[in-house]
Amino acid sequence: MRGSHEEAAIDAIEATRAYVEDFLPEDEPLLNARRRGQEVGAMPIGPAGGAALRFIATLIGARTVVEVGSGCGVSGVYLMRGMPKDAVLTSVDIEPEHQRLAKQAYREAGLSGFRTRMIIGPALEVLPRLTDGAYDMVFCDAAKREYPEYLVDALRLLRPGGVVAFDNALWHDRVADPDRRDPDTEAIREVHRMIREDDRLVPLLIPVGDGLLCAVRRD
Repeated sequence: MRGSHEEAAIDAIEATRAYVEDFLPEDEPLLNARRRGQEVGAMPIGPAGGAALRFIATLIGARTVVEVGSGCGVSGVYLMRGMPKDAVLTSVDIEPEHQRLAKQAYREAGLSGFRTRMIIGPALEVLPRLTDGAYDMVFCDAAKREYPEYLVDALRLLRPGGVVAFDNALWHDRVADPDRRDPDTEAIREVHRMIREDDRLVPLLIPVGDGLLCAVRRD
């Protein structure tokens, strides 16, 4: 009986996760962008995580947003749907093909009139060139080993009241497993620690998709 109860509990958790992910179904432009991203090896943020990005962008009235890793347009569509029409999305990606697919996704979603700035290059070279305190939101979904360095840059870029967010904050359930010591998992744990211990930040770890770690800069 014990085994059947445990299996039922696991099934219930999985059903709840699936319900959360499907709560706001994606439309055709998002589904197409997600499919193209998966075809080229990019793993865009999931539907529930994307909805959270749109919610945050709307909540804070984000007019200037930086995303690190374009997700072939999935995250950009969610962000821009939460931003005012005259807002600016700066998208940084090391892969030109991902940027090309992102532009296609924006057109299909009817966002081609939005102000977008697409920058191709390594994030750790691009972010230092952006203006201090000029951004309302920074979203990171690129090299996991660089997450701690992205946070340092994000804190410099954000205005007071701005939000930083990291996708894959649970990293396929590895972060919670102490036996997992690979570099990507350790880097994500480190950014968790940095955010928890920084008195300038108000953190929140949201268990949607593969985890979304957010923090508001309060000063």
